[in-house]
Amino acid sequence: MGRDTKRILGTSAAFAACALVLAATGNAFAGERAASLTASFGPERSTYVAVGAATRAPIGWAEFCIEYDPECRTKPSTPRDVVLTPKAWADMIKVNTWVNENITPITDLEHWGVVERWNYPDDGKGDCEDYVLLKRRMLMQAGWPREALLITVVRDKKNEGHAVLTVKTNRGEFILDNQETEIFPWTKTGYRFVKRQSQSDPNVWVTLGEPTASPPMVSAR
Repeated sequence: MGRDTKRILGTSAAFAACALVLAATGNAFAGERAASLTASFGPERSTYVAVGAATRAPIGWAEFCIEYDPECRTKPSTPRDVVLTPKAWADMIKVNTWVNENITPITDLEHWGVVERWNYPDDGKGDCEDYVLLKRRMLMQAGWPREALLITVVRDKKNEGHAVLTVKTNRGEFILDNQETEIFPWTKTGYRFVKRQSQSDPNVWVTLGEPTASPPMVSAR
């Protein structure tokens, strides 16, 4: 079977799994997590990371866009943020949990024989960027706005380079991370945030700085 065929079949399987994950009711679980969210953050406005100047995209993203060209051939758009309803919170948890539990961590060197490579973990294995790409794609397939799902580069607690998915909402910015089972606000991760995709254009990357209390520009789901 050719590599392209395997990729298509693997991606289709991931989409089917996504549909099953999001179709599952899990009412008690969703209610518990929604209550936890409300109790933890209340009605106050959460802080948002300060966005700085445009910067160079990671080489992994540039090479990903060569292999997956149609996915990167996008036009600038208006920034949008997810309205964090109890259902949206529960769906985000389901996707994060499913990917973390079903993808086996492996370095690019072990996997592909190269130091850095970003692609979908269609064979069930991948490193942090691959987890992020799959979570982002599954949420987009479920109807979430691309503008709110931002691949983000950080320095982790060991000061090592790491990638996570920032989900930008009307209640703050939340981090989907293959190193954590829980979804945390970005301020609770212990990470130093370096750069991420621009909300208006995924091919433009911006530096990140100190927190700001600025509200999201647009709330939409």
